[in-house]
Amino acid sequence: MIGNWRKRLDIGLILKVAGVGILVSAASQILSKSGRDEQSMLVIVSGIIVVLIMLVGEIEKLFSLVISVFGF
Repeated sequence: MIGNWRKRLDIGLILKVAGVGILVSAASQILSKSGRDEQSMLVIVSGIIVVLIMLVGEIEKLFSLVISVFGF
């Protein structure tokens, strides 16, 4: 069971999270330098929400794996 989970682990999710982080960082810096600090904060918060939504499915898989291993 654990071997199957490792096979499904893909680097694509890591690259997506890194891409979102780079885009949010660049947009935040541009907005902050132009004096739009409120919009910069909004971009940061929306980036965090997007990444959390992307990770929810993987966290669900992790919990189901833990439940199946320990037999709860």
